[in-house]
Amino acid sequence: MPMSLNSICTGSSSSDRGSTKSSLILHGVAAAAALVVGAHAYYFYRRSATVFRSRVVGIIPARFASSRFQGKPLVEILGKPMIQRTWERAKLATTLDRVVVATDDEKIAECCRGFGADVIMTAESCRNGAERCSEALQKLEKKYDIVVNIQGDEPLIEPEIIDGIVKALQTTPDAVFSTAVTALKPEDAFDPNRVKCVVDNRGYAIYFSRGLIPFNKFVSGKVNPSFPYNLHLGIQSYDSEFLKIYPDLTPTPLQLEEDLEQLKVLENGYKMKVIKVNHDAHGVDTPEDVAKIESYMREKNLS
Repeated sequence: MPMSLNSICTGSSSSDRGSTKSSLILHGVAAAAALVVGAHAYYFYRRSATVFRSRVVGIIPARFASSRFQGKPLVEILGKPMIQRTWERAKLATTLDRVVVATDDEKIAECCRGFGADVIMTAESCRNGAERCSEALQKLEKKYDIVVNIQGDEPLIEPEIIDGIVKALQTTPDAVFSTAVTALKPEDAFDPNRVKCVVDNRGYAIYFSRGLIPFNKFVSGKVNPSFPYNLHLGIQSYDSEFLKIYPDLTPTPLQLEEDLEQLKVLENGYKMKVIKVNHDAHGVDTPEDVAKIESYMREKNLS
């Protein structure tokens, strides 16, 4: 039977009591730390028996009040709302059991219901797409193992990329997050809306930045034409248990400095799997990007 604190101390010498007290203090600190870690890492143990993560939902977070582009999800691209084009592309992915739109705006919700999408209403207070996906996940009546956050401003996202990041998470049990990168175009090197990513030699993310990374001192911060820079594609997938606790993680210094939600994941010590794809990225970040993407679609005869 385990001994009580009183029975441990009774009859001990002062040196023994001091040693025991120190041990108890250290044990208490360790226990407190374990509680903190456990609150955010318990799912590692939970999922060990079911690594495959077979049930997958795609969620397209969409808000009207964007600081850079008001009403962006509803902007028309060759006659269709951008959110509809994204939804149609997502529906072609073979790994998704369901695709829903998560929004805080009734105009967006009405538009999406009009072309047949499932809609989950979420709070205006969601600070980013991951938090909106987290709230939507908890409002779904069915349980899912993986949530794919599909950026509504990537209307030409390839279904194969969606399937690729899902499979990456299904086959990497120590990761809670997966995403995709493609080759960065030199003209996008210093555009802060084009997020860059560096990856280790095992395919895990090291860092994301709005600046050009890595820095090459020999060319004084200019683009090194021989280096394969990575452009982050906004699409990402999460272990559903991790996504539930993501909003409760304290914002981190790097996340706040760069305004990139991926950094909160890395700064808290979680692993993120990255796949590299060939994709001619056409995200819509500003009103000027609409004309660019329409021109590209006409050139490629994409309806």
